[in-house]
Amino acid sequence: MSELLKINVNDHVEKKGSLSYLSWAWAWAEVLKIDPAARYVVHEYEGGMPVCYLKNNTAMVKVSVEIKGDTKTCLLPVMDNRNRSVVDPDSFAVNTAIMRCLTKCIALHGLGLYIFSGEDLPEGSPPQVDPDLVALINGAVSVEELTKLFKRLTKEQRMTHIDQFTARKKELTGPEAA
Repeated sequence: MSELLKINVNDHVEKKGSLSYLSWAWAWAEVLKIDPAARYVVHEYEGGMPVCYLKNNTAMVKVSVEIKGDTKTCLLPVMDNRNRSVVDPDSFAVNTAIMRCLTKCIALHGLGLYIFSGEDLPEGSPPQVDPDLVALINGAVSVEELTKLFKRLTKEQRMTHIDQFTARKKELTGPEAA
C-alpha cells in the first residue's frame, strides 16, 4: 500500500463553500518526505504555454507527478471557485488550476485520495465505534426495533457498527437466525 494512502489529511483540508481543498504546498511537502527526489511537470502546449485553450474559450492544464519512479498524469479544466469552467482565463486562474491539478495528481498517488471518494478517513484508519450508538443497539428489545435503528444510520455508521448489530440480532433471535 502506498505510504501516502495512510496519511490522514483532515487537519489540512481547506473549505471554500461546499468544496474541500488540500493545500498544494502541504501536499508537496508530504510527497518530499516520502521521496526527496520526487518531481512534477507542468506540461506545455503550443508556444510553450502551460495551458491548452479549447474551442469554447475555456482551458485545460496538465500535470504529471513522479514519486519513486511511478508517474501519474492529471488533466484539469481552469475553473472558478464554484468548479465552473472559466471563459478566457487570466494568468491567475491558470496558475490556480495548475496547483489544483498538482494536488489532484498527488492524490492519484494516494495522499488525500479518500477525500475525492467522499470518505472521512484514510485507508488503514480504524473506524471509531460510537459508545452511545452501541448502547442504543444493545438496548433494542426486538429485531424490528434493531432494524429501524439500522435504517436510520448513515452507511459509514452501519459499516462501523455491523459487528454490534450482528451480535445483538443473534441475542434477540438465536445464533442460527443472524
